[in-house]
Amino acid sequence: MARTAHALHILVKHKDKAEDIMKQLKQGKKFADLARKHSTCPSGKKGGDLGEFKQGQMVPAFDRAVFKGETITPQLVKTKFGWHIIKVLWRT
Repeated sequence: MARTAHALHILVKHKDKAEDIMKQLKQGKKFADLARKHSTCPSGKKGGDLGEFKQGQMVPAFDRAVFKGETITPQLVKTKFGWHIIKVLWRT
């Protein structure tokens, strides 16, 4: 079972905005560019890079997506902070 992960994310308030960003990603837009443009999280300035973190450090829904979801493929997750587009780079 993975204990640490490295992920990128884009945080927005509304589901329709998150879904639009997901479409742009599927069309080939760069994750980091979209994060810098749209993310309300301070990590947006770094292209959405959250760095490496341990399991249990993030809110439960985010944590589940990172540690049980797919890697590399962006996924949409709702938390108390808003809508996240998460891209897991790796898990250890």
